[in-house]
Amino acid sequence: MHAISVRQLLVRGMLAGLLAGLIAFAFAYVVAEPSIDDAIAVEQAQSAAHAAPTGSHSGHHGGDAAVPAADEEEELVSRAVQSTFGLATGLLVYGVALGGIASLAFAFAHGRTGRFGPRATAAFTAAGVFVTVYLVPYLKYPATPPAVGNPDTIGKRTTLFFLMILLSVLVGVGCVVIGRRLAPRLGNWNASVAAGAGFAVVMAVLFAVLPDNGDAVKDAFPAAVLWEFRMASLGMQVVLWTGFGLIFGVFAERLLAPRPGTSAAAAPAV
Repeated sequence: MHAISVRQLLVRGMLAGLLAGLIAFAFAYVVAEPSIDDAIAVEQAQSAAHAAPTGSHSGHHGGDAAVPAADEEEELVSRAVQSTFGLATGLLVYGVALGGIASLAFAFAHGRTGRFGPRATAAFTAAGVFVTVYLVPYLKYPATPPAVGNPDTIGKRTTLFFLMILLSVLVGVGCVVIGRRLAPRLGNWNASVAAGAGFAVVMAVLFAVLPDNGDAVKDAFPAAVLWEFRMASLGMQVVLWTGFGLIFGVFAERLLAPRPGTSAAAAPAV
């Protein structure tokens, strides 16, 4: 594929990621944010219960009631800002960055995956990025609501999650390369099945070898609230990558599809 086409695909991928991020923000604000509010409310209630005073002497000193507790901390960023501007900024930056990466993966895959057109290739690329970058790591280390996770294990959990992303991407790329090399002997379908099975086996072994995050959430935290938050987080990613695949597919088709009256020889090489 010509360098100019790759650059144009990169720009379109970042734009598609931006638009998909806007769609994901709307979903997150309506569906995910209420579950975060529930999780924070539970955590605050539990903290208040643990911090309840054992005795009261404030009745003898009227001014003491206005003195804040020693463990209260002023909130640096309000919850309203976090759930609007902060959430939107994070999703838009995430969408643009991964949209650019996905567009480069599309540029590599287009023309090398059989007779799939730009829209189908974009859909498969988006699905592949979603599975390797988010879904597989999520299955091993699912999302945890803010202010709920064990603070003593934040560093460990963050390291393990990004390690899982790296391993998933490396194994996924390796299986794609192996599948392409097997295709001449096994055929495209059988090679794809073999590569997919190999990816599943290797990731299952890594799941068994890598440590769990059993202490990521406090035991007293309600399971229903945790499940609601994790399903909302997964749904947000599904919406983001579905939107990206559809939007970028349209952009890529308009860029790469031969225009009426243009001969196949004049079309961009792939």
